[in-house]
Amino acid sequence: QVKLVESGGGPVQAGGSLRLSCAASDYTIRNTCMGWFRQAPGKERERVATIYFGTDNIFYYGDSVKGRFTISGDNAKNMLYLQMNSLRPEDTALYYCATGRRDQCAGLKSRDVVYWGQGTQVTVSS
Repeated sequence: QVKLVESGGGPVQAGGSLRLSCAASDYTIRNTCMGWFRQAPGKERERVATIYFGTDNIFYYGDSVKGRFTISGDNAKNMLYLQMNSLRPEDTALYYCATGRRDQCAGLKSRDVVYWGQGTQVTVSS
């Protein structure tokens, strides 16, 4: 059974950095789409970044995180990462690891996600 387990969340001050990790079990990330979503209280879940692990990795970022967040992965370890720099209070949310289809990777929507992790909380204080 596919399992995605996130880690690395926690409290951080504005301007700080965190690195989220997602360990995938019974799932090979090579030639698949994976991504990070987040959901703040009272808001809809939104896509943060996605990556297609192919011959050339292809990345997509939400406008609010471009230039601050970097998505990456390790095929050998079946790990997905999200490096978050210059964090802002508005980045506070529960962050989820997710998988999707290759043809939907660029604009992966919550309803199209195949597998979800349980989430890791990121709290940014001002």
